[in-house]
Amino acid sequence: MQLIRILKDMRDEKKFQCGDEIDVEPRLFLGAAANPFADPFEFRVDRLAKKIDAGVDFIQTQGIYDIDIFEKWLNETNDRGLTEKVHILGGVIPLKSAGAAKYIKNKVAGMLVPDELIDRMKNAEDQKQEGIKIAVETIEQLKNMKGVSGVHIMAIEWEEKVPEIAKEAGLLPRPTV
Repeated sequence: MQLIRILKDMRDEKKFQCGDEIDVEPRLFLGAAANPFADPFEFRVDRLAKKIDAGVDFIQTQGIYDIDIFEKWLNETNDRGLTEKVHILGGVIPLKSAGAAKYIKNKVAGMLVPDELIDRMKNAEDQKQEGIKIAVETIEQLKNMKGVSGVHIMAIEWEEKVPEIAKEAGLLPRPTV
C-alpha cells in the first residue's frame, strides 16, 4: 500500500518522494490485487478500502470459483461505496482437470474451490472442455454483477485458450472506442 501511495503522489503531484520535480509526467493507471476469499473474511473489504485510499485505480481479484462468497464480498464492497471509486476485475482461472481443481483447493492459499465444482470436473466426459465451460459460466455471472468492471482471464500455462474463452463468453469482438 505504501508503494501505491508513492506512485499516486508521483502521478498527481509530479514530484518524487524527495520533493524533486519530475521532468516527464508519469502516466500511470495503478492497480493492486484483492483476495475476497482469504481468512479472515471480515477484513477483506477493509483491506480493499485501504488500497483504494492509497490510490489504486483498479483491482484484480484472486481466481473466483466460489461465486457465492465472491458475491457476498462484492455486496459489502458495493454497500460501502467502494465500487464507485475503483474498477474491479474478477479473476477467472480455467481448470484443466479435477486434479487441478483439488490441487488449487488444497495447496493454494486463499483459494476456495467448492466440492461440487470438483465433482463436476471429475464427472465430465472431457475435463478440459468442462473447465472452459465453467470459466465461461463464471464470466457470464460476473458480467451481470453490480460493481464488476471486467474480468482478468488467467489461463495459467494454457494461454492459447484465452481467445476461445473470451469469444464464448461474448467478450469478442472488443468494442471500439
